[in-house]
Amino acid sequence: MFRKLLPHPTLSLTLAVLWVLLANSVSAGAVVLGLLLGVLIPLFTARFWPDKPPIRSWRAAVAYGFVVMWDILVANVQVAWWIVTKRNDDLRTRWIVVPLDLTSPEAITVLAGTITMTPGTVSADLSSDGRSLLVHCLNAPDGDATVAQIKSRYEARLKEIF
Repeated sequence: MFRKLLPHPTLSLTLAVLWVLLANSVSAGAVVLGLLLGVLIPLFTARFWPDKPPIRSWRAAVAYGFVVMWDILVANVQVAWWIVTKRNDDLRTRWIVVPLDLTSPEAITVLAGTITMTPGTVSADLSSDGRSLLVHCLNAPDGDATVAQIKSRYEARLKEIF
């Protein structure tokens, strides 16, 4: 019965907490609506989730979350600084191709989402064979260094998690 009502309990809890955070209020209404969404959304989407994503290390996943939150904070400040201090001609926008060692669809999705959530970068496309990711960078003077940073900072950690 519990599994039928909550097919993905972690997702349910995450959705409920995120709703309360987005509501910016810990009121009874926000909590009840968050819990309701946390139950209904996974319930209605459960048929699209054939298996649970195979997470090998929850400790590494939590650490990855903190790394991503820190990088988002730093990137926000960096992008704001670029906007205030640089002329458009001084920005080195470029497209880079990140070759992937990841094979898990969940890991590739998390990597693409991480890149997109970090200000200044956007994941634009995944190659048809799933072996490379096309990324647009707002300011990347050295494309190879940016690829190396993405691979060492995110992909290496995701290989440990998935």
